Amino acid sequence: MELSALSNRGFWVRTNKLHLGLRHKSTVQYISRPDQPKLAYRRVKGKSPGVVFLPGYGSNMSGQKAEAMEEFCRSLGHAYLRFDYSGHGASEGVFSEGTIGTWKKDVLFMLDELAEGPQILVGSSMGGWLMLLAAIARPEKTKALVGISTAADHFVTAFKTLSIEVRKECEDRGSWRIPTKSNEEGMYTVSMDFLRDAENHCILQSPIPITCPVRLIHGLKDEDVPWHISMQVAERVLSPDVDIILRRHGLHRMAEKDDIKLIVYTIDDLIDKLTTMV
Repeated sequence: MELSALSNRGFWVRTNKLHLGLRHKSTVQYISRPDQPKLAYRRVKGKSPGVVFLPGYGSNMSGQKAEAMEEFCRSLGHAYLRFDYSGHGASEGVFSEGTIGTWKKDVLFMLDELAEGPQILVGSSMGGWLMLLAAIARPEKTKALVGISTAADHFVTAFKTLSIEVRKECEDRGSWRIPTKSNEEGMYTVSMDFLRDAENHCILQSPIPITCPVRLIHGLKDEDVPWHISMQVAERVLSPDVDIILRRHGLHRMAEKDDIKLIVYTIDDLIDKLTTMV
């Protein structure tokens, strides 16, 4: 495991420069499932390895990171898939009814149905947790991981740090209000049923059976998900090829121009590594 602390600097990628506005944007499509909400997605067909982006809790596939990755993959001719979980963005479903378990099923369905061949999974925040769960469930398809502000187990561990009195109030109310700077409301509200389901998907208590290359990018100024969670993930995955990249001024969203350059550079490096390994 290598620990890298990177200051702001220019990153070379094959395209030499990164445009944050897409010139050839993919169109939104929908995929149906029996007795399940339709999922909205955007896909660029191309060569392997493909890249799959998994957004965060309450987020969607239309953010700057997701769009920059699409332009990058398109410029290289690599496949790229991004989508909205049920209850998110343009997908069907009720957000408040979603759980880690249901969104994990969304990810596995999209991997099985739309992601052809080996893939690099890129997960942001809760998407980083789902990325790890998907890699465990689909090891033959997952060839590398890039976690951005990875929130593995975070809802559960954060709840357990509350005082007994506060936890009792939440249980009586049936929900927990979590302060955040990541949305306009300034808080997330999650149900106790959501937390109970999330506990069934925790992965940090034991070794994580993932052996592919893993890159974990986290901001030291992340006020939503502590950077030490990425350290815990790095310590527990079985892979011998794990790098942690800490951004000194990085916030939770990791959406500044230099953050996005770093993410794209990291994906580019992994594509090189996987292509060389073949």
